[in-house]
Amino acid sequence: MDPTMAGVIGIIIMVFLFMTRMPVAYVMMLVGFIGFSLLTSWKGGLNLMSRNIYDAFASYELSTIPLFILMGQIAFNSGISRRLYSTAYHFLGDIRGGLAMATVSACTAFGAVCGSSPATAATMSTVGIPEMKRYGYANSLSAASVASGGGLGMIMPPSVVLIIYGVLTEQSIGALFVSGILPAILLTALFVVGIYIQCRLDPALGPKGDTFTLAQKLKSLANLIDTILIFVLVIGGLFQGWFTPTEAASIGVIGVLVLSMIKRQLSWEGFVNSLYETLRTSCMVLVLIAGAVVFGKFLAVTRIPFDIASWVSGFDMPAFAIMGAIILIYFIGGCFMDSLALIMLTIPVFFPVVTNMGYDPIWFGIIIVLVTEMGVITPPVGINVYVVYGMCQKIAPDVTLEEVFKGILPFMLSIIVGIALLFIFPQIILFLPGLMY
Repeated sequence: MDPTMAGVIGIIIMVFLFMTRMPVAYVMMLVGFIGFSLLTSWKGGLNLMSRNIYDAFASYELSTIPLFILMGQIAFNSGISRRLYSTAYHFLGDIRGGLAMATVSACTAFGAVCGSSPATAATMSTVGIPEMKRYGYANSLSAASVASGGGLGMIMPPSVVLIIYGVLTEQSIGALFVSGILPAILLTALFVVGIYIQCRLDPALGPKGDTFTLAQKLKSLANLIDTILIFVLVIGGLFQGWFTPTEAASIGVIGVLVLSMIKRQLSWEGFVNSLYETLRTSCMVLVLIAGAVVFGKFLAVTRIPFDIASWVSGFDMPAFAIMGAIILIYFIGGCFMDSLALIMLTIPVFFPVVTNMGYDPIWFGIIIVLVTEMGVITPPVGINVYVVYGMCQKIAPDVTLEEVFKGILPFMLSIIVGIALLFIFPQIILFLPGLMY
């Protein structure tokens, strides 16, 4: 069989199996194994499967994933998220929409010790939504602010998605982490501005909350100490070259654990829950990586990525137009696929195209993470929306799925504006990595 035709058939079968709701990791692994075996040999396919599954779970570079996930779980179970939200509420609560602004700000801060978008959304749902309900916030704004703010966990270092991108493209994970800081802050500011505009146009969306004195606001800053210490230790150490990303993740886990034990804020039950959730999430991510690698090897044998790269490079179009088309593909794909799976599936195809056009791979990584961030809040997949809606069934049963998706649109516009600014001013992304290297 012609390799290209085999690749096309494999992709069609994979899409069909996705529609049956089979787990993405198993679909990619199955299609990749069968396709690779048919084009080479069954012995080669079995060797590929065994080697890549082992490599995914034994990889030194990928060990950063369970470590950063554990760091976020311990931070959650020790109450760091609640303290972050309290500080943001002290400063923003007396503004119309201030609780929603506090929520997205706290999501950004919690992303600095979590690294997972759904985990950030789930955590901040339990903290922010009951408070916003208490002050009469519209369901659409309260739930959408949590779902959208949770997406900031994808770009704020340490980010699991950036780790995967770095491993797949052989880019410095430390540089990727540092490059995500300014875009995360920019997007947080755009979210806050968007909330302010919404509440100015419709004051009923977000009434004012409590007013605090300057002394109370300054006192609340003490709640930030834990997060700042961990962030400076992990990211500052990477920035200074004191340790590698894996060592940074280990230091982060130890730092959060020691702080939690010193302050007696982590119970034995919370510690066990942290280990359980870390094991469950890490296995899911690592199996997904193994499946994506197997499928990527199958695509490499078909030469489809190289053919697409040559085909796109031959277009008589400006580079920015081709880049815009790639971004559009990622946006559409993000509406139907999990962001992590989408990146692992498409990077082998589009990364050669982008680098051949002269774009910086670090810049491209941040842009793609931002685009796929829209995917976590758009139907029909919208994993963050479903996470928040699922949490609302326990804490605010009157919140409907339609209300959550309705409130998402203004945040989508903020992300689009952010992507446009980063496209026009790439130095926002590249400034800090430039200082690091």
